[in-house]
Amino acid sequence: MSTFRHKGRVVAGVLAGVVVLLAVGYACLPYYARQALIHLMPDIDDLQLFDRHTVERGDTAWLWPHAQGYNRYRLEPEDSACLARLETVSFLVIRHDSILFEHYYDGWNDTLTSNLYSATKTIVGLLVGIAHGEGAIRSLDDPVSRYIPSYTRGRQAQVTLRDLLTMSGGMAWDESYASLFSVTTHGYYGNDLYDLVTGLDVADAPGRQYSYRSGETQLLAFVLEAATGQTLSEYAEEKLWKPMQAERDAYWLLDKEGGDEKAFCCFHTTARDAARFGRLMLHGGEWGGRQLVPADYMAEAMRPASYLKDQWGKDSLDYYGFQTWIMHYRGQVNPYMRGMLGQYVIAIPSLDAIVVRLGHKRSDVYRRELTTDIIRYMDIAMKVLQAER
Repeated sequence: MSTFRHKGRVVAGVLAGVVVLLAVGYACLPYYARQALIHLMPDIDDLQLFDRHTVERGDTAWLWPHAQGYNRYRLEPEDSACLARLETVSFLVIRHDSILFEHYYDGWNDTLTSNLYSATKTIVGLLVGIAHGEGAIRSLDDPVSRYIPSYTRGRQAQVTLRDLLTMSGGMAWDESYASLFSVTTHGYYGNDLYDLVTGLDVADAPGRQYSYRSGETQLLAFVLEAATGQTLSEYAEEKLWKPMQAERDAYWLLDKEGGDEKAFCCFHTTARDAARFGRLMLHGGEWGGRQLVPADYMAEAMRPASYLKDQWGKDSLDYYGFQTWIMHYRGQVNPYMRGMLGQYVIAIPSLDAIVVRLGHKRSDVYRRELTTDIIRYMDIAMKVLQAER
């Protein structure tokens, strides 16, 4: 009996030692790593996890009307299964400024906001175009150091705003979402975005090759704030959200209370309000008779920066413009916004249509730069559109 008690005390002592070691190890981790361990992988309903700024709607909202054939289309079983398998929460198809098909899953509805994740980058790109059109930004070929004077270490001094817009700034940013200690994890869960991004070296020669780096969008946002004297949320509210007559308030997540917006990832809005960015792309930056984003800037933003090499370094870039993706699909050339978990706002100019998909998962299988899920969503949307033509 005493032997059992002795073994029990030994086991308890070992377990206590392990707990102490784990606690000490956790306490020694940097802030962002501790937060990542608490919250684990990001998800679209992370609004309550972070401090945020409200991007307020205006006094008058423009509401999407229903098309004559609203929700008349019935999804084929395999299409419905595809949407469910990837945990879709919202799927909208809009044509001629009217909602043709709209479906929500898993208790979602048209009032709930989702993190758009990297689709947020396109919003930053639009705001840069506005600031340039208003003269707050003198030239897209200005060096970053014109607006952030400290950004001059090594190759930093060579980086221009155009480089950042086209993801060719060469920043030493590790686009890894699963690693506890990646700079992306640091950016998402950390509380020191400005120091993190402005302190990174420029590893590759700027302006030569496209390489997707979230930090370059974040740096672009800091340029924008320096140029306009406003926070990102304030500028977005004044120049886009209110003029686009948004239906609901949006939210921009911050790195800490009173801190900086996470420009590379974290704009929260509903599916219907996200569709407004698709409408803006369809109309070349115009909304309700008012040119919100200069037309020439919009044209360049939605055109591939073909003077750059693509991510493989073999061919000219044909799928990315100014913080905006370009999809080649069945002869169509469609500008679109794209987020980490399959957040998509797709403009289809040839059909005057918009597709919005929000959800918890995306495919990990690629066909060149596209994940296969977006191809399936386009296939489904085309069935909806063709059924009503």
